[in-house]
Amino acid sequence: MATRPKRPSVRSQAPAAAAPGVPGWLITLLAVASGMTVANLYYAQPLLSSLSRDFHLGTATAGALVTVTQIGYVVGMVFLVPLGDRLEKRRLVTSVLALTTVALAVAGTASSFPVLLVASLVSGVTSVVAQILVPFAADLAPDQARGRVVGRVMSGLLAGILLSRTVSSLVSDVAGWRYVYLGSAVLMALLALALHAALPQRAPTTALPYGQVLRSTARLVRTHPALRRRALYQAALFGAFSAFWTTVSFLLTGPFHYSQIGVAVFALVGAAGAAVAPAAGRWADRGLSRPITGTAFGVAAAAFAVAGFGQHSIVLVALAGILIDMAVQTTLILGQHTVYQLDATARSRLNSAFIALFFVGGALGSELGSLAYHAAGWTAVSYLGAGLPLIALGYWATEWRAARTTARDPAAQTHTR
Repeated sequence: MATRPKRPSVRSQAPAAAAPGVPGWLITLLAVASGMTVANLYYAQPLLSSLSRDFHLGTATAGALVTVTQIGYVVGMVFLVPLGDRLEKRRLVTSVLALTTVALAVAGTASSFPVLLVASLVSGVTSVVAQILVPFAADLAPDQARGRVVGRVMSGLLAGILLSRTVSSLVSDVAGWRYVYLGSAVLMALLALALHAALPQRAPTTALPYGQVLRSTARLVRTHPALRRRALYQAALFGAFSAFWTTVSFLLTGPFHYSQIGVAVFALVGAAGAAVAPAAGRWADRGLSRPITGTAFGVAAAAFAVAGFGQHSIVLVALAGILIDMAVQTTLILGQHTVYQLDATARSRLNSAFIALFFVGGALGSELGSLAYHAAGWTAVSYLGAGLPLIALGYWATEWRAARTTARDPAAQTHTR
């Protein structure tokens, strides 16, 4: 009888003992799992028009569903993700995915909009599994390849964000919006089983009680200026990203008279932006985080200008979507690469603080985008979207002065990127 080859195992008491290389199959699994879980945050975006009709809601009220889901994600980042340093990760991931499955099943059978809101809040909290898996990959990767490994996993996560809108639109058009949530519930259950069977065990990096883990996360924010800076950068860009994708379905189903299938096809163009993720990882490994970040802000602001002036051209709106996605993905990977270098024993907590802070920007962007569209249409959304990266660009300009003060101390440069 043929024996089944043993799965590679990575066991360590600290990230420093990680294996010199990460198996390709494991990187692929982490990328797919990250994409599938984070997609739960974005399924609602192309469904807002359908939800408005079914529950008799205004556009601003329907847009609150996206905001509530992202607020839930922030809560999960603050209270669940730090446990990635405290508990065995495989068990934590599968337990949280079980809760996600239940929340999505409730969302799919919701009889009223408030029930859907509560279920979406819970699914947002538990969909942080992706942000437990990304620092897991960073722990396993050797220092010289960490940016590339994180970039590959993030490419899966970002593809999940972008393709979620296409999948949601197609399923909704064929079977109704409820099957979007019910189908995802089934996928989360299957993913929990797959990850439990395939993930290597990884020992905790701290024995601190839960309360102290949370306090230490807050302390990391206070003690690492680079963490605060990169979180604010990403909050501005993610706010612009959320404003665009929360409201573009109104533009497509309104002035452009698109069906849900048309919205699904349009959402595919954003997936082209995921191609930049591996390149961003290489730029991070080469120490180009600072100049590329400034470039990304300029690209995002220009993209909203294109979207505003070309709002009657679907080609220009699609081009804007691609550029916005590329800018957001680039700065996210550069930011994570910088943050993960701050403390190798606290990567889950660092990631928790980083993502939680910038998702506040995303939640505000969704809400402000819905309000702007309701008040003055797509033009107002374009002004809002262009203004956020321009504000970040002004803040980024102050980083050069900080860099000059640390130029003679290479060890300090990590904390100013």
